[in-house]
Amino acid sequence: MPRATLAGVEAQRPLCALDVDGVISLFGFEGPLDEAPGRFQLINGIAHCIAHGVGDRINRLAERFEVVWATGWEERANEALPRLLGLAGELPYLTFDGQARFGTAHWKIGAIDAYAGERPLVWIDDCLDESCRAWAEEREAPTLLVPTEPFSGLTDELTDAVLRWAAAGYTQSE
Repeated sequence: MPRATLAGVEAQRPLCALDVDGVISLFGFEGPLDEAPGRFQLINGIAHCIAHGVGDRINRLAERFEVVWATGWEERANEALPRLLGLAGELPYLTFDGQARFGTAHWKIGAIDAYAGERPLVWIDDCLDESCRAWAEEREAPTLLVPTEPFSGLTDELTDAVLRWAAAGYTQSE
């Protein structure tokens, strides 16, 4: 899905690169399934535990950022997630040319960097590693990496921290 420009407005908005597994779709939590931190949904034949309230959190971020899928799901993220999460519509998505590797995130850097350009960027992912941190530190544009725990994902606290960072002019350290 190409980026909408609306006379250049979208291109000027800061970017929020959003992973799915470990951010929206939770795993690794303990306890009985009836006490899971989300609701189970069948997506493309696979059961996913979609975190409670995560759609509202994404909608809050979308008020301030252009939210883009940064997940190995690529375009498939738009097949069910916007409806399940109560999003206004499909989100742009990044493609990774078959480079996806579960358990790491460094393979996303090239696509995120190209899409973000010189805009401020927040990257929310459960697999951020040292190469991601080094890249973020070298970026000239303000960049905030937000690591999540795969059993809790994007929480209210993390969402609030991202919005505080944006309100502080992308300079506040979290």
